[in-house]
Amino acid sequence: MGSAKKSNSAERKARIEEMRRAERARERRNRILTIAASAVVVAGLVVGGVVLMQSQSDDDAATASDSSTGKFVTGADGVKTWEGKLTQTHVTKTVKYPVEPPVGGDHNQVWMNCNGDVYTEEINNMNAVHSLEHGAVWVTYTSKAAKKDVDALAAKVKQTPYSLMSPDEKQKDPIMLTAWGHQRTVTSADDPNVGKFFEKYVQGEQTPEPGAACTGGLSK
Repeated sequence: MGSAKKSNSAERKARIEEMRRAERARERRNRILTIAASAVVVAGLVVGGVVLMQSQSDDDAATASDSSTGKFVTGADGVKTWEGKLTQTHVTKTVKYPVEPPVGGDHNQVWMNCNGDVYTEEINNMNAVHSLEHGAVWVTYTSKAAKKDVDALAAKVKQTPYSLMSPDEKQKDPIMLTAWGHQRTVTSADDPNVGKFFEKYVQGEQTPEPGAACTGGLSK
């Protein structure tokens, strides 16, 4: 039993490392394509820039509820799972999500960097949801969380590709863990459910876009 668990963990680590290598290769290709296409992009911006800027400005000013539908169902393991539809539309408007932190839904086209990134200030939900779409686990906490727990969780996140961490004073519990469509509260950094959640949901089966980048986004 123990050897099987170690084997699964090793396979997961190897798969994540392979994804990181593929991501670096993809970024190199993207830089080449960006340079090659720059003249075309500039020409397009000159022709349509004014119209595009006005459109984005109008969209940014709008606020709308997430178009996802459904509700949380709590499992025997304490993990809440969203049962229903989680939309994946890229939008520029501000989205109001039905839960805090959100577990999915419409989101900004740019993700928050989630390659073990720890943010000391609150981040934009719309960008963080995009990170969840890429298979990241998002650790959030309030000022009620003990400093030793915050520090320990930050150390874990920094060692874990496809994870990120930030404060969130709007959530109801001091420490919460979120993945696409899944969420749970933990009591401390020592809670064994922390490791279980990371093991299951970092690039887990729930990931809408497995292997998608966790770098090259926003770093705040």
